[in-house]
Amino acid sequence: MPKAQTKATAPTPTPDTPLPVEYAVRIYPVKDSKYTLANANVDINGVFAIRGVKVIRGEKGPFVAMPQYKDSRGDYHDICFPCTKEARQQFNDAVLNAYEQSLRQAQQPDNAPAAEQTM
Repeated sequence: MPKAQTKATAPTPTPDTPLPVEYAVRIYPVKDSKYTLANANVDINGVFAIRGVKVIRGEKGPFVAMPQYKDSRGDYHDICFPCTKEARQQFNDAVLNAYEQSLRQAQQPDNAPAAEQTM
């Protein structure tokens, strides 16, 4: 018997007035990894947390990978993800900016193990 799906409705903003989004990003650099540059935890507006975000080394520079699971066929699927192009860009920018900030902090004498940035 299939599970019944229910939809919760909330007031949706008009396209002219997007909701403000604040990202608190914590970066944890990874050493001795061929592809993973850092792991990140992201809190969105202080009400939703995403753990297991990765900053990956790519041919065109670092990029953000969302937490994933592997299905029985060996395919990977994101566990959570931004639903719009704009939201994805904003999320990626927040994580990559925090990663770049952590690199700058690591070059300073009084560096901390994890960088946190709020956008």
